[in-house]
Amino acid sequence: MTIACALTVVGSINADITATTDRLPAAGETVGGGRLSRSPGGKGANQAAAAARLGARTRMVGAVGRDAEGQEMRQALRAAGVLVDDIAEATAETGTALIMVDSAGENQIAVCEGANAEVSLDGIEFGEDETVLTQLEISMDLITELAAPVPGHLVINAAPALPLPAEVVDRADLIIVNETEYSLLPQLQEARLVAVTYGDRGSALLAHGEQIGFAEALARKPVSTVGAGDAFCAALTIGLRSGLPGEEALRAANRVGAATVMDASAQPEFLTLDHYLDSSTPTVKDER
Repeated sequence: MTIACALTVVGSINADITATTDRLPAAGETVGGGRLSRSPGGKGANQAAAAARLGARTRMVGAVGRDAEGQEMRQALRAAGVLVDDIAEATAETGTALIMVDSAGENQIAVCEGANAEVSLDGIEFGEDETVLTQLEISMDLITELAAPVPGHLVINAAPALPLPAEVVDRADLIIVNETEYSLLPQLQEARLVAVTYGDRGSALLAHGEQIGFAEALARKPVSTVGAGDAFCAALTIGLRSGLPGEEALRAANRVGAATVMDASAQPEFLTLDHYLDSSTPTVKDER
């Protein structure tokens, strides 16, 4: 397939600090024996890195601090093939996510927004042929502002789940959520097009609350589920915007998500999206 998608991601950039333990602690409990790692993250940056590696021409609109972490996050995106000229340098420190992951790949995440609170559209222009993908780790005011100047396709990953202004729901060409987020946002039943992920049960497309497509998930024992939803968002957006039918785009996005859960990083390496159209092909670079 030809990937015909110029994608701009407007969103968060975080430095991920991850502790991997046998199990997640209960409230007030300390769990020892953890392994600590640091890596690039943030829902926006994860989606941009995935999109670029999957083959889309991708730029990132976001903000980082004037600190070493900010330089590292910018460099990680550049290395993934993302255009980084529209990443601003903020007065606040680079955003940080504190993550705990257990042996089954389940996680707990606390996000300190830092520079993400300073993401701005000042001086940013969008073309008619651009697809814009955003998430809710930046301010809702910015999401609302974004709905007006985007002349092309607007995709919103409504995560974490927050009520969306009616004008944003009406403007969005596609809204992507997981099943929990969908249940928390009943307003999405009236949205033009919604993609819902159901974990190991697959994913679906709904038009005005009615299912119009479904694809089963690939069975995987996850290493980490951090970043899987972000990779799914990137893959589905690219697939649909490149002309794939809905269910075919869902299947490819599910395979990309399955590849992500087998990697401890939130920004793993990927093959280009066309490799995920055939279930007999590898799902990650190392399998080639």
